[in-house]
Amino acid sequence: MGSFVHVADLSDIPPGTAKVVAVQRIEVALFNLEGSIYAIDNMCQHAGGPLGEGKIKGGVVICPWHGYRYHIKTGQYVKNPDMSVACYQVKVEDGKISVSVTP
Repeated sequence: MGSFVHVADLSDIPPGTAKVVAVQRIEVALFNLEGSIYAIDNMCQHAGGPLGEGKIKGGVVICPWHGYRYHIKTGQYVKNPDMSVACYQVKVEDGKISVSVTP
C-alpha cells in the first residue's frame, strides 16, 4: 500500500460535489457520493479537460469540455474502458481525507 497524503477535510466536499487537489504533483479530483469519497485523475483522456469541474450525475462525472463520461468509483470511461482515468486509494479518518497516488 502506498503512502497517504492529507489533502482536504470532509467538510470541504459536501455530498454531490467535487474538489481538485494536488497529490505529489498529480491533480486529483475528489468526489463525495452520498458521503463516500472517491479519487480519480483530474484529466480527461480525450482532451485533458478538468473532470473535477464536471457535472455529477449519479455515479458519473461529465467532462465540462466535450461531455465525456467517467464512472467516479472506478475511473472507467462509460463508452470505452480502455480510455479510463486512474483511480486512487482514499482514507477518511476523523474528518480528514487522505489520498495515495502510488500503488
